[in-house]
Amino acid sequence: MAKHIHEIRDAIHVFARLDSDERKVLDSRPFQRLRNIHQLALTHLVYPGATHTRFEHSLGVMELADRAYRVITAKENVKGSAGSVVPPGEEAWGYWRRVLRMAALCHDIGHLPFSHAAEEKLLPQGRTHESLTVDLIESDEMVGIWRKMIPPLTPEHIVKLAVGPKKLKDCIFDKWERILAELIVGDSFGVDRMDYLLRDSHHAGVVYGKFDQFRLIDTLRILPETDEEGAEPMLGIESGGLDSAAGLLLARYFMYSQVYFHRVRRAYDFHLQDFMSAWLGERGLPTKLDDFLSLTDNEVLVEMRKAADDPAHVGHDPAERIVKRKHSKVLYERNPNDSKKNPECGEAVYKAACKKFGEGVVRHDRYTQK
Repeated sequence: MAKHIHEIRDAIHVFARLDSDERKVLDSRPFQRLRNIHQLALTHLVYPGATHTRFEHSLGVMELADRAYRVITAKENVKGSAGSVVPPGEEAWGYWRRVLRMAALCHDIGHLPFSHAAEEKLLPQGRTHESLTVDLIESDEMVGIWRKMIPPLTPEHIVKLAVGPKKLKDCIFDKWERILAELIVGDSFGVDRMDYLLRDSHHAGVVYGKFDQFRLIDTLRILPETDEEGAEPMLGIESGGLDSAAGLLLARYFMYSQVYFHRVRRAYDFHLQDFMSAWLGERGLPTKLDDFLSLTDNEVLVEMRKAADDPAHVGHDPAERIVKRKHSKVLYERNPNDSKKNPECGEAVYKAACKKFGEGVVRHDRYTQK
């Protein structure tokens, strides 16, 4: 008897589809929490439409991952030594498809309130949102769901694909796990990146993040090993997808320059970090998973509004700057290419500004796009 398929409307991919087993993951507390985690932090204060959440993004990543998996494992697309990487048999194909879908669905469940904006400053040394994702995937609630699936899923497999070898340096990945992890979180053709560029562009109301997702995914392949020493199969594209791949790279560049690092949006990131640091104080972020799951954007916003109206609140100044739009103004900025010619210039301007205005009101954004 076929499992009932649940269809969820999606602004980018029309539908995200899950069967009854997968729906239990969707209904879990860790995943439902993502309904209240904005994808782009306070970007909606600059681009009003950018109020979308990690919840819908994660559904989109799952949908794209499933589409890409079917392409790279299609018999006509597996050539040469790449055939030795794909596990043989329909049962293995179905198992790894399910693992991939669940890893894609859960890849962001460890994000803090307001995502990366808060994580830059609040996470203790050695902790990342990926490590929190691992903890949640391996939590009692989620393990109970993995074990009841048919067939049961191994949590370690989900963790590997959701986080990837770059962040799990102590884990051993076989060739197949490495390729599937690359399919989700890879820097070149990861569907996580594909979805957030398309989704963020759509909700921000800009065209910068758009590219031909269909052609790019249709040309994804497991490239056979080469004659180079130590070479092994890797995820790549056929020559027919090169223009689409170039479109993806350009989309990322434009979204960073026009949206993610918009000067006002970036100022709000700093004010948000200052507020959360002041509010949480020495106690820091919750260490227990149960307490962590109770902390979302909603709780932060409620406290922020209180702080903005209360001069005695420890986070009053940054909260007021956000709520009443008294954000910092840009004093000086440089093109990243120019900064390489005279790297000391930025520091010199920063020190001069601190001397004139005071260190407490001047911030130096040292981030450079990778």
